[in-house]
Amino acid sequence: MKIQENSVVSIDYTLTSDEGEVLDSSQGGDPLTYIHGMGNLIPGLERELEGKGMGTALKVRIAPEDAYGVRDENMVARVPRTQMPKGAPLEVGMQFQAAGPEGVQVVTLVKVEDDAVWLDANHPLAGMHLTFDVTVVAVRAATAEELEHGHVHGPGGHQH
Repeated sequence: MKIQENSVVSIDYTLTSDEGEVLDSSQGGDPLTYIHGMGNLIPGLERELEGKGMGTALKVRIAPEDAYGVRDENMVARVPRTQMPKGAPLEVGMQFQAAGPEGVQVVTLVKVEDDAVWLDANHPLAGMHLTFDVTVVAVRAATAEELEHGHVHGPGGHQH
């Protein structure tokens, strides 16, 4: 079976930056299993996997526009320290959930000042070209229940 919309796909992958730094990998763990066409992968990788079959290995470089987006400096904001949790130790790199115009989002603390902090709502991989080494481990049709729920059931997925 070839990967197409509503296929359950399992992949082994290693994600690296242009500098060769490993950013994420399924090595040593279970493959990543998802329903193709439901927006569970970045668009560029999903497009590259379309039509591939079990056993296919590929290496693809995805541009920021087809990954986590281009960095937007308007998504970095100075926030008064009084709006942060009282008594919490604040360190650069910490992540918080914050309510924004598009709902709850994750923000990263990028700078600490005496009376304020700087929070970045860009995805941590925004603006980066990403290289994926991928092997398709399995492909099958999604069940009606999986499609209704929007996620994989059974091995590699959600257990009900």
